[in-house]
Amino acid sequence: MNTFTTYGRQLRQRIAGRYYRISIKQRILFSFIVLITLSIGAMGTFSYWIAAQEIEDNAYAGSRETVSKTAQLLDSRLNDVSLSVQSLMLSDAYRKMMLDVFSHEVSNYYVHLSDLQYVLSQAMFNQPIIESVLIVTPIGDFYPTTQIRAQDNSFYGSELYDLSKEQPGGYWAKGHYDRLFTGSQRVVSFVVRGIYEYPYTPISNVFIVVNIRESRIDELLNTGGEQAGRNYYLVNGEGEAVVESRWPFRGRFPWKPVLAEAGKGKVANPQDHYYSYGGKEYLVNYTSSAVSPDWIISGMQSRDQLLGKLQRVQRITLYVIVIFLLATWLISNKLTSVLLKPLFKLRRLMRRVEENQLSVVYESRYEDEIAQVGFQFNRMMSEIKTLIADVKTKEKDKRHAEIRALTAQMEPHFLYNTLNTIYCKSVMGENDDVNEMILSLSQMFQIGLSGGKDLITLADELSHMRQYFAIQQRCYEGLFEYTVTVEEEALLSCLLPKIILQPVVENSIQHGFSDRTLGGRIDIRVGREQGLLHICITDNGRGLDAVQVKQGMAAAPQSKKGYALFNIRHRLALYYGDEARMEVSGEPGKGSRTDLWIPPREES
Repeated sequence: MNTFTTYGRQLRQRIAGRYYRISIKQRILFSFIVLITLSIGAMGTFSYWIAAQEIEDNAYAGSRETVSKTAQLLDSRLNDVSLSVQSLMLSDAYRKMMLDVFSHEVSNYYVHLSDLQYVLSQAMFNQPIIESVLIVTPIGDFYPTTQIRAQDNSFYGSELYDLSKEQPGGYWAKGHYDRLFTGSQRVVSFVVRGIYEYPYTPISNVFIVVNIRESRIDELLNTGGEQAGRNYYLVNGEGEAVVESRWPFRGRFPWKPVLAEAGKGKVANPQDHYYSYGGKEYLVNYTSSAVSPDWIISGMQSRDQLLGKLQRVQRITLYVIVIFLLATWLISNKLTSVLLKPLFKLRRLMRRVEENQLSVVYESRYEDEIAQVGFQFNRMMSEIKTLIADVKTKEKDKRHAEIRALTAQMEPHFLYNTLNTIYCKSVMGENDDVNEMILSLSQMFQIGLSGGKDLITLADELSHMRQYFAIQQRCYEGLFEYTVTVEEEALLSCLLPKIILQPVVENSIQHGFSDRTLGGRIDIRVGREQGLLHICITDNGRGLDAVQVKQGMAAAPQSKKGYALFNIRHRLALYYGDEARMEVSGEPGKGSRTDLWIPPREES
């Protein structure tokens, strides 16, 4: 039980999950289809049920009336046959024949046979239903000469004679093959003892047998029945077929309650009586025959055939459901398209916002709920643009302040060293060098200040670096030489952050040449590589540990050592983001190399 409960819960959750994942358009369509299907289906089912009940009630009443009339008709025909037999026994020819039977006189047999021909023919003429008549006597059998008697079969050796002993007052025998006359037709027989009105002289061995063809009985039972889709059968109290024509059952009549109630003389209940046979249901009515109480007339009609008239209603209902479903699909598509069009428009605007198109505006001539959401979207976008503008302004100011701070950090260190060198040379009386250094320092400051600009041209940056070289060569006479190579003159107009090369050159002089007094060399090459301004600075100093230097460049160092390279890389990142790169390489004892890739921007 718990397993089924768990499975049911999981199934509901799975269905609910799928329902929540589908679009609103699909939900509306699904809801419309379910609503229309349920409403039309319920209406069709209710209408079908009412119509079926009405048809079944009418069919049962009609069948009951037809069964009653059929029983009356059959009883009337059987009574007529019985009256014909009585009339036969009242004829003079019959009386004379009975006198010879009583006296066992056989000499007049053919005379009596001839005399009875008119009586027999009259009986058969008055009752066309009669197939043949046989008068069985000890002196011989009397019958119409138009019939051919089967001489090999004696009545006294037949089953009819045995049944007459059990029912001496006369009886109706169920359908059988006629063995008394040639042709072996199936007949229903009426057997009665012959009566002779001679006082005190009962005749016990004279019998009158009247045969009625089964097909005649079947015609009486089913006159007009086929048109109504009904079949009528004649059975006895044991459920055996009295007339086997059209008998649909394998063996006896299958519904014992019908036999039991009919055998007790009960009339069919006016309510529906349905019985199952062969996988189908049948409406059954029944009544007993008044002439032969052991016979039961039963009317039977298939429920499927009975309700076949409603198939048109079913088809029409199905057609209506299909038509309404198609109409629902079309209307829901149109309706959802109209209803969801503003939402789709708003969704498209949001996707444009995802692509950083912040200038989108939602416009609508409606003032419904969706339009209100769109107007709220416009107000939200206006506030977002205002916030973004404020953030950009603050970030720009912050970045400029940070760049200025980083740039300012590069100047004092060099200034202290240069002023100390000028002081030393002044004390030593080397006034020419002092004058050159002061002039170079003045030019450096002029370029470095650059009117408050953060970006200067490559030409100015190289001029600033040459002034620095001039000062350093005065400080460290004969220590190094340098070269500057620019592959394209047009590159000199490219803008780049000021004081970006001097710290690299300073590292080469202060650290790369710290263990020598002459022979140093610094080469600077400027070119274009993959659309970027490429600056390469190499020296032949004592080299460096590239891995350690790269680790120091990744984060701000705790001491002043390595701070220059971190400062340059940080400023490049603030200016250009990922577009600019800086790589440092080298090995101990083999010099060092610094490569800068900067997006080229020309002065406007």
